[in-house]
Amino acid sequence: MKVSLNNPSTKTLISLKEILDILPHRYPFLLVDKVVSIDLEKNQIVAQKNVTFNEEFFQGHFPGAPIMPGVLLLEALAQTGGILVHQNGFTNKSAVILNITQAKFRTAVKPGDILFLYAEALHVSARGGRIRGKAMVGDKIAVEAELAFALRDKNQI
Repeated sequence: MKVSLNNPSTKTLISLKEILDILPHRYPFLLVDKVVSIDLEKNQIVAQKNVTFNEEFFQGHFPGAPIMPGVLLLEALAQTGGILVHQNGFTNKSAVILNITQAKFRTAVKPGDILFLYAEALHVSARGGRIRGKAMVGDKIAVEAELAFALRDKNQI
């Protein structure tokens, strides 16, 4: 799935307001700003995170040369996968991470970057599933991983 990687005005398919209705996360842990591409036939989604210097984690994560923590990059991928699962009909469920495999960190994400989050559902059932994701800045991969998740009723989270 290809999107215009360097265009911050990429068309919004799912807005931040709608994401707030889908995901249980809130500031400072909501790490997806909008969805710019979705293909339910291929089980793929592309979301965007605008990384700003005002992010709380930059205050303590290498303040002289700030980079986005790798664990938050993985969380952003998981949230993107959670949106995809919701769009596949699991609207009363929330995805909870079970494990992360094959994680590879390749490029630092810095303030001012536009982070594109690609997720593909490898398997989804009523109990959980697995996604493959990668986060990119421009044409450089920041992180790639496979994430397994359990689905829980929203009122049990």
